[in-house]
Amino acid sequence: MKLIKVAAATLNTTPLDWDGNVRALRGAIADARAAGVTILCAPELCLSGYGCEDAFHMRGVQERALESLKALAPETNGLVVSVGLPLMHQNALVNAACLFVDGKIVGFVPKQHLAGDGIHYEPRWFRPWPSGARGIVELGGGQQVPIGDLLFDIGGVRLGFEICEDAWVAQRPGGALSKKGLDLLLNPSASHFAFGKHAVRERLVAEGARAFAVTYLYANLLGNEAGRVIYDGGVLVAQNGKVLARGPRFSFSDHAIAAATVDIDATRTVQSRTGSFEPEFGAEPDVRVPFRYPDCAPAPDVDLPDDPYSVKEEEFSRSVALALFDYLRKSRSEGFVVSLSGGCDSTVVSALCALMVELGWAQLGREAFLAKLKHVRGLSEAKTTKEAIGKLLTCVYQSTRNSGQVTRDAAAGIAKVLGARFLELDVDAQVAGYTAMVEKALGKPFSWEKDDVTLQNIQARSRSPSVWMIANAKNALLLATSNRSEVAVGYATMDGDTSGGLSPIAGIDKAALRIYLRWLETVGPKGLAPIPALASVTNQAPTAELRPREQNQTDEADLMPYHVLDQVERAAIRDKQTPLECYRRLHVAMPEIEKGQLAAWIERFFKLWCRNQWKRERYAPSFHLDDESLDPRGWCRFPILTSGFEAELADLRRAVQES
Repeated sequence: MKLIKVAAATLNTTPLDWDGNVRALRGAIADARAAGVTILCAPELCLSGYGCEDAFHMRGVQERALESLKALAPETNGLVVSVGLPLMHQNALVNAACLFVDGKIVGFVPKQHLAGDGIHYEPRWFRPWPSGARGIVELGGGQQVPIGDLLFDIGGVRLGFEICEDAWVAQRPGGALSKKGLDLLLNPSASHFAFGKHAVRERLVAEGARAFAVTYLYANLLGNEAGRVIYDGGVLVAQNGKVLARGPRFSFSDHAIAAATVDIDATRTVQSRTGSFEPEFGAEPDVRVPFRYPDCAPAPDVDLPDDPYSVKEEEFSRSVALALFDYLRKSRSEGFVVSLSGGCDSTVVSALCALMVELGWAQLGREAFLAKLKHVRGLSEAKTTKEAIGKLLTCVYQSTRNSGQVTRDAAAGIAKVLGARFLELDVDAQVAGYTAMVEKALGKPFSWEKDDVTLQNIQARSRSPSVWMIANAKNALLLATSNRSEVAVGYATMDGDTSGGLSPIAGIDKAALRIYLRWLETVGPKGLAPIPALASVTNQAPTAELRPREQNQTDEADLMPYHVLDQVERAAIRDKQTPLECYRRLHVAMPEIEKGQLAAWIERFFKLWCRNQWKRERYAPSFHLDDESLDPRGWCRFPILTSGFEAELADLRRAVQES
């Protein structure tokens, strides 16, 4: 047996935070050294941060990354460590992994396949490296280091790289490397969180380890790195198709590792006895470095437990809680303010803020949790999670004459059970004042019969100045509460209920939020109790409460049933279907809906979608949670001005009439 202890690291990095990113790297290296690890793989672009955007093109950023890399070298004495960074080579910027061996840089491997879809724009900044190409990097002082699609021999152990997207394509670099007698395949990644993606990622890693008969080290980023994208960690070590070690997911720590003792001879034996293995005879390593591996004791053969957070509601709770925590500390804000209406959306946002404290405190402990938020004035005095929530979360109920006692009581009750500070404001006088002022200016009275939208919107907009003022006074972050269903059809008042610096639930549809709230009420995240008081919200029909009470306003009467709206949106926007294609699909899926009504709802959706793209351009930043995001700055591009699908809607009407 040839036993080596290896590990993959997860790091919570921040774009351009050179000291912080290096500090996290040093922490991971120290943990690896303490655990007896010899080979450590760190994430993609972890020195600079993955989300630097156009700052990658700044010469100073490229130079600082190289300086930070050189400064890190002494930390790797006695170890083999890979670190990701942007690197300029022949006037082209590449996304590279640097390999340290015993304190020295021995080579750079650039990424071959760049992620350029969805939230990723790597081809905007980087150039893909051609398979098989080689070159030399001048590091100064006469030091020259190879760069390219390299195979390393480190003390008799052969290792190579596939960087993030390289593993998701049909022609993976690992396939070519495996023919050269590869032992270890390192994958430094920045793989963003999406619901259910971790299971896919784990299958990809295990299958790579099986198909190539290698030991596979998969590293990943962690937390809310740059504002919108969440990374869940979940690093892996696999060998011959079996996952040997998993790192934590949704950790509030700056770094963590997953380590395993692996037998290099075991993968070599599998290669030698596999009939389909076709070695590339004569293929020699590009880089040979002498290295002595310390003795290792064999590890017990154990089966890992399943991922405890595989349920969608668990992933939602923990991903958004971690994202809010990182956003709070990285933006230096001193808390959150939520305009709590007593309805589903604002209740979910408030609950997620509370979960941020509960989950972070439970994982880090009081002292470490408070230390990470030491910029928040007065927070250090908190002795319990409820006291910390009271310091960090302020909920504001703003009533008009159209508000009801049910929502007021629900808002007050939810704020109390969460531990938030609760403020109640009556903005009816402001609404009346604006209305009278504009009536006088225009020389005409407003009425609900003729000015419905105008009178609804002024109520929502009148709530914005006061809640912004509270957020400013507390140096806190105002959270908007719009959901994805509302975003799709513009069912929100700009500069009213869309006010805020961050919109945490804009990527989640209304139906899913109602299911999630019921889950919080009856089940709750692992390790935490459910919140039965949420029944005061889950038992309500969603309503904006902007029309007179006798009109019994509900969201679904204004729009359409939410389950229909969400299905139309998925068909039209996610799956790119025309109005007629949507109709044919939903007519089969929902035969209980009369065809004329279904067609009318589909037409309403397409018209509202086109009319409200300008709103989507103005929504506060949201978190990316799946491939159904409508964020035009990170996922779903659509023109502000269009014909409104006039021809396509005419096709729909004609087909329904003829059927």
